Amino acid sequence: MDVSVTPAAERIARVLAGQRLSINADGHEESAGPDVDNSYKDHLDDALAVLKTLREPSQAMAAAGDPAVWERMILAAIDEAKPATVVL
Repeated sequence: MDVSVTPAAERIARVLAGQRLSINADGHEESAGPDVDNSYKDHLDDALAVLKTLREPSQAMAAAGDPAVWERMILAAIDEAKPATVVL
């Protein structure tokens, strides 16, 4: 299984931005990549909301795997989405 080097919240935010911009979804741009790069951060709050919703797996998801592992993975993605704290 492949493992992404991009945090889950960023990937979700990029999908949300692309959905609004790309002609392949609901947008009007034929080549939305650069604009997605510039605007995905505007969708990070929505991405975090999606992750928080996914904390509880559906019955089908729970039947397919370990719900405790799922919850830990989603909580890790939520924690990873928090801004870094700088201590001066």
